[in-house]
Amino acid sequence: MTQAPLLNWSPNQRKMTNYFGYLKYILDHKWRVGVECFKAGLYIHAFTHDLSKFLPSEFIPYARYFFGGKASKAEFKQAVKLHYSRNKHHLEYWRNEDGTPNQIPKRYILQMVCDWRAMSNKFKNNTPRQFYEQNKNNMVIHDQSRKDLEEII
Repeated sequence: MTQAPLLNWSPNQRKMTNYFGYLKYILDHKWRVGVECFKAGLYIHAFTHDLSKFLPSEFIPYARYFFGGKASKAEFKQAVKLHYSRNKHHLEYWRNEDGTPNQIPKRYILQMVCDWRAMSNKFKNNTPRQFYEQNKNNMVIHDQSRKDLEEII
């Protein structure tokens, strides 16, 4: 039996497969969220969703953490923090420095739900409603934004 070609690859070639694997994951995610955003009438959001994941400050730590096993937890946590601070569809984006939440415009709540739907469809796990019910007590969210979220899902 012959060896799989990957086993004969150099460390640099294997590293590139990690990056391509993560790129494929991002593109699949963007496609799924885009479909959900189009259904919801969020046409611009369909294209702009998670664009920051292509920036090296996010892309490299995420790729290493999920596909290469080379990123430290601290490096990954910093990338996640950057991602949240750059993307309005994350609850964390709307927190003040003291942790208190600001009201979120409905279009970003809807985009967040589209993101949850896309993840649910990909991994065949919780619906957005189930995800919310399981996590709502840990979500720091403005009272009006919570009402809006509960209406949407």
